[in-house]
Amino acid sequence: MATAQQVPDILSPEFAAQPYRAYRVMREKAPLIWHEATQSYIISRYEDVERVFKDKNGEFTTDNYDWQIEPVHGKTILQLSGREHAVRRALVAPAFRGSDLQEKFLPVIERNSRELIDAFRHRGAADLVGDYATRFPVNVIADMLGLDKADHARFHGWYTSVIAFLSNLSGDPDVAAAGERTRVEFAEYMVPIIRERRENLGDDLLSTLCAAEVDGVKMSDEDIKSFCSLLLAAGGETTDKAIASIFANLLVHPEQLAAVREDRGLIARAFAETLRYTPPVHMIMRQSATEVALSGGTVPAGATVTCLIGAANRDEERYEDPDRFDIFRDDLTTTTAFSAAADHLAFALGRHFCVGALLAKAEVEIGVGQLLDAMPDVRFADGFDPVEKGVFTRGPQHLPVRFTPVAG
Repeated sequence: MATAQQVPDILSPEFAAQPYRAYRVMREKAPLIWHEATQSYIISRYEDVERVFKDKNGEFTTDNYDWQIEPVHGKTILQLSGREHAVRRALVAPAFRGSDLQEKFLPVIERNSRELIDAFRHRGAADLVGDYATRFPVNVIADMLGLDKADHARFHGWYTSVIAFLSNLSGDPDVAAAGERTRVEFAEYMVPIIRERRENLGDDLLSTLCAAEVDGVKMSDEDIKSFCSLLLAAGGETTDKAIASIFANLLVHPEQLAAVREDRGLIARAFAETLRYTPPVHMIMRQSATEVALSGGTVPAGATVTCLIGAANRDEERYEDPDRFDIFRDDLTTTTAFSAAADHLAFALGRHFCVGALLAKAEVEIGVGQLLDAMPDVRFADGFDPVEKGVFTRGPQHLPVRFTPVAG
């Protein structure tokens, strides 16, 4: 087994600047690494990450979330297993697919996207991150839950500190303390709203969660609060990064941008390829339940395993010319890209596959479509080259563009 000294360290500035180079070295020379600073085994090959996520033999658990996310969210559905997980997932999943998504929430998505675009469509210039991507998914989730969008700044502050906590691989105590404060502040905000909503059910997602019942089980106030906290952080950060990355990737490949502009049915392809090529989340952890043999060595029972999605999604053994962005590639299946049968790893796989994948797809299809309508000749601002930032989650921090305004 390799040690972290033989490859660029995931906590180093070199890695943060160029992770894809490091990923290639890991896949080829060190597919299993013991990483002292994070006390985890790092895996980078597609076949290994896929095996961990699908976990067909009960070899891996999500017990790592007890220390990784419970301090900021409270106990969430991600930590559950067996029947307890199945029931909780059955309580929340219907809101994110089928008729609820189509009838209740597509209008919410369309309205929130349009409101943000209306603020800059006449300027001929925008930062697609600051003016749109960081705001859009959080506004949608707040609106879906029936929360006051005037509290957007608080929601954004909370989810930013949660993501910083999750990304705190070096163990900065100030970041940890801020994340734990967020749990308290969010509970103080949400629990009274949940209790009031139980008494006055409406047509929003929060009411749906309050009323949901499966096999005689209902969600407690704490269950709902934790799920809302998880939804804001996971749904905000990932869709934010995905929308920014889609535009960065398409603007760098103008012929593919032109194809998407001509045929909006290709937006889903552009999203799927972006999830593979520049995934919003680059690493997810699991815990080994037993001793497991993986490429490059053996992981002992009870160990934390850091699954490098960003590396696995560019594995030469899985994808042809993986370092090329190509929405027309034939080794990525768009029809299954937003389901547990996906052949990329950005949403994880198996029983913990992202419950909000179809919501994210709807947000991206509507948002990207509306942006293309408002910006028919969108291009980077003069002299700008997109730069990704981040290690745990990753995407452009700014995306200044210019365009000729059109009437909305």
